[in-house]
Amino acid sequence: MADGKSKQAIIIKKVVKGGHASHGGAWKIAYADFVTAMMAFFLLLWLLNSVTQEQLEGISNYFAPTSVASSTSGSGDILSGATISSEEGVAKSSTSKDSVVVNMPPPKAGTGGKDSSGEKESAPTEEELEEERLKKVEDEQFEEAQKELELKFHEMPGFAEMEESLMIDNTPEGLRIRLLDKDGLPMFSSGGFDMLPHARKLIQLVAKVIVKMPQQISISGHTDSKRFVTDTGYSNWELSSDRANAARRLLVKTKVPYKRVSKVVGKAATEPFLPEEPEHARNRRLAIIMLRGTGLDAIKAAEKRAKAKKKKKKRETGLPGLHDIKKRQAREGAQIPAKPD
Repeated sequence: MADGKSKQAIIIKKVVKGGHASHGGAWKIAYADFVTAMMAFFLLLWLLNSVTQEQLEGISNYFAPTSVASSTSGSGDILSGATISSEEGVAKSSTSKDSVVVNMPPPKAGTGGKDSSGEKESAPTEEELEEERLKKVEDEQFEEAQKELELKFHEMPGFAEMEESLMIDNTPEGLRIRLLDKDGLPMFSSGGFDMLPHARKLIQLVAKVIVKMPQQISISGHTDSKRFVTDTGYSNWELSSDRANAARRLLVKTKVPYKRVSKVVGKAATEPFLPEEPEHARNRRLAIIMLRGTGLDAIKAAEKRAKAKKKKKKRETGLPGLHDIKKRQAREGAQIPAKPD
């Protein structure tokens, strides 16, 4: 018993550790909302710093009630009456070193956007693009014709004497070729419309270049301001018209198609070449104009013919196609007799 009393009971505690309860993913959603809000906040600060004070006032007026807004007109809109394409629609962003200009993009064509005039923008049609292309081709033709005329003129016998008698320039109306009188070297007989030999050579030279062009032709005659009236009433008006018509007859005789001439007019002294000297000899002149825009259809037709001709030539001189090779092989194979079994 004594031994039993001396012994003490030993108590052993066992602590069983368990896992934490699951928390779920709700905190992730809250964190994502927080980050999104911060991003929107900083984006708003950047936008406010990117616009001008005038645009800020426009935005303020836009969201303000009508009774509070400073303006009820279009100037109270977001851009304060300024269009996106105008200078007021250019947003500026200031930095510590310099100023960065941020151009607000204009509305794209076909999206219903409007230009500064309030009209809807539209992309150019295929017909408009084709017309612009043909106009460029016509300009190139005018440049080539001018170079050819100047070259042929410099190669003419007696060029030095007639150097001031021919002028060529490209105008909005078309390629203009002017033949001018010179002191001691007129183109027509005095008071008449009989063309002198050197003038005939100039007209024939011009005709050789014009005949290659598709444009319609306008011819006008001009005189100086010296009063010229016969007993029958024949004046500078009739004289300038007859001289222009004489040039027309010679052009047609030199193989320029009759239908190419669309206008022949006499202008007397109403458009002097030297306004400060209305009686000067150089005011007596002829103007032959290849009218701009009148040859676009002919240019298009010529391009179509050239394309078809090139395609035909390529087809004739090109390598045989697969279909032709198979036909030739079948034809050659049919001519070889079969071997006996």
